[in-house]
Amino acid sequence: MYLPRLQLPSRPCALLLCALALAGCGKGEEPTPRVSGGDPEQGRRLMAQYQCAACHQIPEVPGAHGNAGPPLEGFGRRSYIAGGIPNLPDELVRWLDNPQALKPGSPMPDVGVSPAEARHMAAYLYSLQ
Repeated sequence: MYLPRLQLPSRPCALLLCALALAGCGKGEEPTPRVSGGDPEQGRRLMAQYQCAACHQIPEVPGAHGNAGPPLEGFGRRSYIAGGIPNLPDELVRWLDNPQALKPGSPMPDVGVSPAEARHMAAYLYSLQ
């Protein structure tokens, strides 16, 4: 019985194949964006204080069963804010501070959040994975 002899790849080729295989490891596990100066726990409390729950379902915020806006569970994994604004820390802070400035006519109201409060709220939203 004849068995063909397998030819193994050269050492450089084998190393390249291993490197390519490892390059795909961990995809989809992007780090949680960090909001400089933001405290997620304070942000959660502010979400309740500003009654974001009137329009949104928000994990860990009491009474957050609103359905006028999208549910915020998993917000930290989303690519966009309001369907077209890149979900980046500075953009999210600007959105929370003044949504109409980023998307005029948006149903998201300006509730009077300060830029500092918006940083805390953004930190909380990014914690929602």
